[in-house]
Amino acid sequence: MTDRIKDFLARNRDDDGPRLVVDLDVVRENYLGFANALPDTRVFYAVKANPAPEILSLLADLGSYFDTASMTEIEQTLAAGATPDRVSFGNTIKKEKDIARAYALGVRLYAVDSEDEVEKIARAAPGSKVFCRILCDGAGAEWPLSRKFGCAPEMATRVLERAHALGLAAHGLSFHVGSQQPNPRMWDRALKTSAAIFRDLAERGVQLSMINLGGGFPTRYLKDVPGVKTYGQTIFRALRRHFGNRIPETIIEPGRGMVGNAGIIEAEVVLISRKSEDDRRRWVYLDIGRFNGLVETTDEMIRYPIRTDRDGDALGPCVIAGPSCDSIDVLYEKDPYFLPVTLEIGAKVLIEGTGAYTTTYSSVGFNGFAPLKSYVI
Repeated sequence: MTDRIKDFLARNRDDDGPRLVVDLDVVRENYLGFANALPDTRVFYAVKANPAPEILSLLADLGSYFDTASMTEIEQTLAAGATPDRVSFGNTIKKEKDIARAYALGVRLYAVDSEDEVEKIARAAPGSKVFCRILCDGAGAEWPLSRKFGCAPEMATRVLERAHALGLAAHGLSFHVGSQQPNPRMWDRALKTSAAIFRDLAERGVQLSMINLGGGFPTRYLKDVPGVKTYGQTIFRALRRHFGNRIPETIIEPGRGMVGNAGIIEAEVVLISRKSEDDRRRWVYLDIGRFNGLVETTDEMIRYPIRTDRDGDALGPCVIAGPSCDSIDVLYEKDPYFLPVTLEIGAKVLIEGTGAYTTTYSSVGFNGFAPLKSYVI
């Protein structure tokens, strides 16, 4: 909670649904932290984390690059002041017409993980740079990634050879060690694999020049996480270990780490009840749930800090749920959340670390609830 957010909430009372407030000063500080921690690495902000125009404009002014997943995100970044050479079309699943549209706008950097995707890019964006995403073990991440994106390392060699044969620039590799990755050493194994692919392709006459280190940089929720400087130092040591003095160009794609801790959601307690007379756990229903922006509580993977004006009072175990008429709209039940026993219906609660992956996950009107309101200050 920054003083700026605290002042905003105090001066702008609102009892009509939950609201997110994002402090741009924190986003600026985070960007400079990434730029200083890895000074030879270009920062590509993952737009999907929070595409608010104010955030994109700030980062464009600071010199950030942008990782985009759709034509809409590309257009949003360009509208915010970024030039096409600072945009990566980082989704490995793209319609050919969208590739053509991005190419017409000047975008020349594309992610792939299959030969079919390479062929689409060769037709719609000739001569462009492509990087191939490889599968990576995201062990330890609080929001692990599935096998939806990336290919086996041995397949990456064929994908990039095919790109080279079709006249594209086989630019490099990418991987992702899992979102909210608390262990900086998890980049080491992926870099070892990447170095082997670099050598293999060099022997085949294809010279790669870039590694996309992905995202995974965490924000603080209930547990402490290493600072960005620690990540920078650990990753650089891994690069030196596996590439020696021939370290390739590197880029990173922070999303959560860029904006997560910049945002606070103010919500309201709608109901407090018990399921039986002898039930020790209270059910605390908020006016925000999975469908209003808190989908990352799925399987209780992301546990947001929740603050109340009764903090300091005795605590009791709670199940926390959202307001919708859907049985899966429960945030924390398997591992009960402890909240003050004096908490009452109508009380305001502050959900911290919610600047990333909340507004864009909010439904447009499930059960008639309005999308999550957002203010950027």
